[in-house]
Amino acid sequence: MKISQRSVFIIFVFVFLFGTLPGCGKKAESQGPQFGTIPASPKIPVYRFAVHPLHNPAKLVTAYQPLIDYLNSRLQGAQLGLEASRDYADFEKKYSEGKPEVILPNPWQTIQAVKAGYHVIAMAGEPEDFKGIFIVRKDSNLKKPADLKGKAVSYPSPTALAACIMPQYFLYEQGININSEIENRYVGSQESSIMNAYLGLTAAGATWPPPWRAFQKDFPQEAAELKVIWETDSLINNSVMVRDDIPEQVAEQIRELLLELDETPEGKLILAGMETAHFLPASNADYDVVRQYIDNFELKVRPIVEP
Repeated sequence: MKISQRSVFIIFVFVFLFGTLPGCGKKAESQGPQFGTIPASPKIPVYRFAVHPLHNPAKLVTAYQPLIDYLNSRLQGAQLGLEASRDYADFEKKYSEGKPEVILPNPWQTIQAVKAGYHVIAMAGEPEDFKGIFIVRKDSNLKKPADLKGKAVSYPSPTALAACIMPQYFLYEQGININSEIENRYVGSQESSIMNAYLGLTAAGATWPPPWRAFQKDFPQEAAELKVIWETDSLINNSVMVRDDIPEQVAEQIRELLLELDETPEGKLILAGMETAHFLPASNADYDVVRQYIDNFELKVRPIVEP
């Protein structure tokens, strides 16, 4: 039986509203979802490739498993297994404990992961694509940012740089005290932030371009009722990092394969599924601009992590 796009959306709304499907709740609460194709040979080391919650776990594996399969078909001396996390806090706990060998964090998480023993080998996507956007219903009465005063705004997580920190700094620059003049709702995922706006649970939902493009493709009927009303300036995009104890030859293989991904039709198809233009060379030093941005944000707006 073919499942219609409408049925998929109804299931999506059900999971959004109630958190999980019947019969799946207890396991989901006890540990985050794990995804990946693990090689059968125990002689080959398998490194976990953990991607921060760009999407909900099911959507993330659909988008990123083709990349893992591509890398595994070309890597020598190692294999990768994709690992998703149920939310930002779950992902951040993993890298802070040094558990995954390879990670794809946002820029704020990148500078935190350096402290935990990781280093940057590439950047995922164009810097210009890393910006916050505000999604509202087309029938919204909002005209200017000040109209949000007294209303609720949804975000994936307080540590989501493009989808929370940058939008909140934008509101600060527009004269809004985000700590007292609006209600901030941290709803767990990019899709949930968009859905809050769609369902009218918040006046606006903050996200960033890749999840919004994916939502438009997956749910065009619902997306047609939404629009981008404001956007922030751009920063630097997400990174790819490896743990410092990973063999240099393995890290270099991964880096080269990522940088060459946009040179073949197969690679371009994989990138399109991730809503990513290409991977670019990058190092720890490229993310110093994020430290400066965060220092300014914490001074003027709020601490990223509550003490």
